[in-house]
Amino acid sequence: MKHRSLIVAYILLIWFVISFVTNLIGPLMPIIIKDFQLSLGMAGFLPFSFFLAYGLISIPGGVLVEARGARSTLLIAFVLNLLGSLAIALRPDYGVVIGGLFVIGLGMALLQVVINPLMRTAGGEAHFAFYSVLGQLVFGLASFVSPEVFKWLMGRPDAAATPLVWVSFYWAFLFLFVALIATNQLLPIPRVDLKEDERTGGIAIYRELIARRDVRLYFIGIVAYVGSEQTLANWMSQFLSSYHGFSSTGAAADAVGRFWGLLSLGCLLGLLLLKLLDSKLVLAMFSVLAIVCVALALFGPAEVSLMAFSASGFFLSVMFSVIFSLGLNSSAQHHGALSGILCTGILGGAVVPLIAGVLGDYIGLRWAMTLVFLTLGFILSISFWAQPLIRNETVPLSRLFASLKSGQ
Repeated sequence: MKHRSLIVAYILLIWFVISFVTNLIGPLMPIIIKDFQLSLGMAGFLPFSFFLAYGLISIPGGVLVEARGARSTLLIAFVLNLLGSLAIALRPDYGVVIGGLFVIGLGMALLQVVINPLMRTAGGEAHFAFYSVLGQLVFGLASFVSPEVFKWLMGRPDAAATPLVWVSFYWAFLFLFVALIATNQLLPIPRVDLKEDERTGGIAIYRELIARRDVRLYFIGIVAYVGSEQTLANWMSQFLSSYHGFSSTGAAADAVGRFWGLLSLGCLLGLLLLKLLDSKLVLAMFSVLAIVCVALALFGPAEVSLMAFSASGFFLSVMFSVIFSLGLNSSAQHHGALSGILCTGILGGAVVPLIAGVLGDYIGLRWAMTLVFLTLGFILSISFWAQPLIRNETVPLSRLFASLKSGQ
């Protein structure tokens, strides 16, 4: 395909933008709470509005890709992102920020729906696995960079004297999305022919799937995972600032960056472990270790808490992909529709942090965040009751090393 490298680079840039914009919410939470004088419950509506959009648009987004194609879907997504950023930049008050984040969330969800099949088409099916992993690494890099840029902006000498200095991010996003819209219209975006397991299917198929108990449980599993991830990422900085006195623009922001960085590194270890061990065993191991990290983060002394919050990201790393693959491998057909149902579970990132924030106003953020023990406990339970039709293929360690040495 002509211009293959350019289009792949463009898709990787989109991955970077998705991650950077999404993962800025966590470091911003303590600052917005202070600037708008919010309760924890009111602050919880910030991630709620963003991830609610993810849950609502996942299935319609798949229909849009089928009906209008990749270029039009990307254009609609970028326009939504631009409008949401413009609203926040022009009128940064609490209500507008809530609405702006919802609109940005709609755009980001559409981007995630379209770029995987687009990457398969642009990069070629033979290279899709490689480019998918590369995309996740770029996503992880951006999630690490985002809090660092936030810390740099908030640490500038003029930041203390500038009201709502964080709004500068949304002005920058505004120009970024204008550039992406222009690029989208100029690049030779290939036509995406969806494979059978990428198609959404009709209403009857969704009814059939939702009627199955295991599908509902896997959906709850995705809700539990994204809820755990976003509760930790969004409330971590506020917790470290409130309970241990760490600066929300310094050490606490660094902890958020390390959380996402270690989550990315954990994905690499997860790839290796899934070649050696049954995915249910890997899920159980990582779930137990994540629970231990969260316990140390919530109840340990200051320095332990700082490191344990970040380390929890490492053990969350494999959960989404393992739960998703177990769900898909538990069904012999209708994988496209099932993917849409499972992706809708991303709304867990809206619901669980909001519940933690509301509870935090009554029982304190520490005890409110113990909600994560319930979500991680449910994820651990999946490793016991999951019965996939196809298990992940494993190889002995010696054979894996031999294949790596031979370059196969």
